[in-house]
Amino acid sequence: MTTLQDRLQTSVADRYEIEREVGRGGMATVFLAQDTRHNRPVALKVLHPELSLSLGSDRFLREIQIAARLQHPHIVPLYDSGRAGDLLYYVMPFIDGESLRQRLEREPQMPLEDAVRITRAVAAALDYAHRSQIVHRDIKPENVMLQEGEPMVTDFGIAKAVTAAVDKSLTQTGTAVGTPSYMSPEQAGGEADLDSRSDIYSLGAVLYEMIAGVAPFTGPTTQAILTKLFIESIPPLRERREGVPDFLEQAVMKALTKAPAGRFATAAQFSQALTWPSGTGTPPGMPAGSGAAATPKSIAVLPFVNMSNDPENEYFSDGIAEEIINALTKIQALRVASRTSAFAFKGKQEDIGDIGRKLKVATVLEGSVRKAGNRLRVTAQLVSVADGNNLWSERFDRQLEDVFAIQDEIAGSIVRALRVVLTEGEKQAIEKSTTDNVEAYDFYLRGRKFFHQFRRSGIQFARRMFERAIDLDPNYALAYAGIADSCAFLYMYWDGSKANLEAADSASRKALELDPELAESHASRGFAHSLRREYPDARREFETAIRLNPKLYEAHYLYARACMQEGKLAEAVEHYANAARVRPEDYQAVLLMNGPLLGLGRHQEADAAIHRGLSIAEKHLELNPDDARALVLSAISLVQIGQRERGLEWAKRAQAIDAEDSGILYNVACVYAQAGQGEEALKTLEKAVQNGFGHREWLENDSDFDSLRPDPRFQALLRKL
Repeated sequence: MTTLQDRLQTSVADRYEIEREVGRGGMATVFLAQDTRHNRPVALKVLHPELSLSLGSDRFLREIQIAARLQHPHIVPLYDSGRAGDLLYYVMPFIDGESLRQRLEREPQMPLEDAVRITRAVAAALDYAHRSQIVHRDIKPENVMLQEGEPMVTDFGIAKAVTAAVDKSLTQTGTAVGTPSYMSPEQAGGEADLDSRSDIYSLGAVLYEMIAGVAPFTGPTTQAILTKLFIESIPPLRERREGVPDFLEQAVMKALTKAPAGRFATAAQFSQALTWPSGTGTPPGMPAGSGAAATPKSIAVLPFVNMSNDPENEYFSDGIAEEIINALTKIQALRVASRTSAFAFKGKQEDIGDIGRKLKVATVLEGSVRKAGNRLRVTAQLVSVADGNNLWSERFDRQLEDVFAIQDEIAGSIVRALRVVLTEGEKQAIEKSTTDNVEAYDFYLRGRKFFHQFRRSGIQFARRMFERAIDLDPNYALAYAGIADSCAFLYMYWDGSKANLEAADSASRKALELDPELAESHASRGFAHSLRREYPDARREFETAIRLNPKLYEAHYLYARACMQEGKLAEAVEHYANAARVRPEDYQAVLLMNGPLLGLGRHQEADAAIHRGLSIAEKHLELNPDDARALVLSAISLVQIGQRERGLEWAKRAQAIDAEDSGILYNVACVYAQAGQGEEALKTLEKAVQNGFGHREWLENDSDFDSLRPDPRFQALLRKL
């Protein structure tokens, strides 16, 4: 008698060598096989014959093709799919580990820190997939694999492919889509158009089981479980396990709300709700509310010390550190302290342990650069914050043109030292060089140094440096994106001229033509579109940038601002929240989130955002006391929570740093308006416009100026823009 394995082997012999069956489920039988072309073990999953027959290969392969685009460190990638005679199969890496189900069988009630860590990782994978318009539909412990303790979600897209082939009653033996104990009510009810909130329910059910030791609803049959799902309330977590914190139970129960509208809108919001409230004593391993916890896979890259005889070379040593930060930021499983936070320690003789604790990272990379003519010496060492041990170190004595290879080697060594699992896309991203011209790269680094100053003169000089880089390498997409951003910010804050708007448009278009796979190109293009009020185009570009690099802060932040100026307040809140998740130590997104929240009437959330943002900003100002933007945004928030005099004092401090900066003047006007000083607000706002502020849409939707809108002088300013 011919077995299923024999039938399959006959059809795939040119590519796979099947070794043995390793599992069997409701939809598929799983075999361990060898991919003979790439010499690697794989899991080959073949759908049950009756399912293959009812599904049809065209529909199956179409859905699988969509899922194959997903590249995320917590998603098991799809290698291959196909038809073997009358059988349909798909191929994934063979995970040498256990499933979450196997872990729960050993330890039904998991430590809270492990349960939360796994949930947040799965939520990150879901959030990424949902932004690509893919809903998993079958989140359960069996579909979460643990590879060296790291969660990996498997079978993305499979449930969607099978849905059309099975009866919606969910009672056919062997062909039920979804698992009753983890299905959302709408999925159990047979709704076809499920959205991300269905997956959020399922993940909530998985977390509930990890904490309680039992799923929310159980029963002897599918029908018994579904009956409970529709008519019974879920038992409170603390009835099943003592010591569950209130915030954790609230987050789980919100995810398990029967009506989709009552759940978290995104998986990212669910993840954020699982942070331990600051000031209450965080258990080891739990993420802290004041910022990301120091997980083992977290790093701060300090500015490299310039050891050259020429102090002007400091831009080059800073630039190398920044490029390493940018490369590491593309890795989803690694938390990287932002450039702003890490560079605040520049020139300060602080202990590595103190720096790591302040930045909430487990490791710190420090180094030095000596540049002499065409010779380059770079030293780097990775240090453990916990014990000061050196995890890796190296010295590179090379030619100047080897700088790109040096940066790649440093990033690769960090990945290996921290045992980070990379996707294929991440491997390519961190190894990708945006130019081979060292002189062009040199000018680009000069431009980045001045761009980060965020002053009119600095932005103008940065633009000139980016233009010099393009003179040397006309195909330098990142330099074109730099020009586009420089012109866009000049237009927004300092010089609202048509020339700047058109320059941002043409440079961003060129960046995109040169490198359509560069996330920064799409973010710059989205920024330019938003300033031209081309909102659907802006939305498309921001979404693409986030798909290409989910941790690109600027894409989330600028997307939120575009939504704000369009008047889409709920979307602005969502994207500000995503920006804050990507860069927890940044005050801007959290403080600016307050505006759209107030506009939506969500006053309690707005108040929470203000207090959280002020806490972050105060820590930032301890390290960066001359950051006028941090001072003035904090000043607005201080007035809003009743600390009027302190807010006015901070506004004056900000204005004293640069009394002519139109961006600062605009925000100082916000402070005066909130403090009830309407005349001062109008005078300061008029000066901001006179000095170049030209962002009409932002002014139209900024709730800080609601009290001034009836004033003819305010209306005259709007007409002038």
